[in-house]
Amino acid sequence: MTRHDGRQPDQLRPLSFRRRWTRQAPGSVLVRLGRTTVLCTCCIEPAVPPFLVGTGKGWLTAEYGMLPGSTATRKPRDRGGKLDGRSVEIQRLIGRSLRAVVDLAKLGERTLWIDCDVLEADGGTRTASINGAFVALVDALAAHKSEVGPVREIVRDSVAAVSVGLLGDVALLDLDYEEDKDAEVDMNLVMTGSGQFVEVQGTGEEATFSRSQLDRLLKLGKLGIDQVTAQQRHSLGTQWPLD
Repeated sequence: MTRHDGRQPDQLRPLSFRRRWTRQAPGSVLVRLGRTTVLCTCCIEPAVPPFLVGTGKGWLTAEYGMLPGSTATRKPRDRGGKLDGRSVEIQRLIGRSLRAVVDLAKLGERTLWIDCDVLEADGGTRTASINGAFVALVDALAAHKSEVGPVREIVRDSVAAVSVGLLGDVALLDLDYEEDKDAEVDMNLVMTGSGQFVEVQGTGEEATFSRSQLDRLLKLGKLGIDQVTAQQRHSLGTQWPLD
């Protein structure tokens, strides 16, 4: 099967990470996954939430938003601290994904702020955000290594995400919007570079799926995660913290 954009079922969209996209944030990455484009930044604040004060332990939290011009019809800005349910779900997912690979006890009483702003959306904004956020995180820690210590002592593993789905019983990797809206089953996988699962989000849309179909999707997703991890490693180059 050849997809509408010419890809094979097991092929990712073109993926790129442009590091140091902004000068202000110590970690900033413009990630492109096909047409989907997200600016991911990481800032370090010398403070923690009240429940961690005095513990010596740090924290990591994430915020996610879609800019008004990122979709075909204008998306209203979130105002007054009111976020739509989808944004809340995604930013919590990003936070959980990054916390899974960061040793917060070695961070000290500091907060890592991850911000992911979608500039253009064509499916996979949450997976692109996680993938770019990891690269931004490593750069931010490297920029503050004199304060926080070696990155390799804080970052325990890499983390990456990818979508998979079933369309006409064909398992597809990295769905764009055109495929996602028609898929009978849609799944997002978050995994570490060492192959451990962080999160599996799978749903049927007016459909069910079998155990064998689930196994096919997980196998395909792992192939995609490995490709994303390799691209993250290539982008970070000598800053890769896990050798």
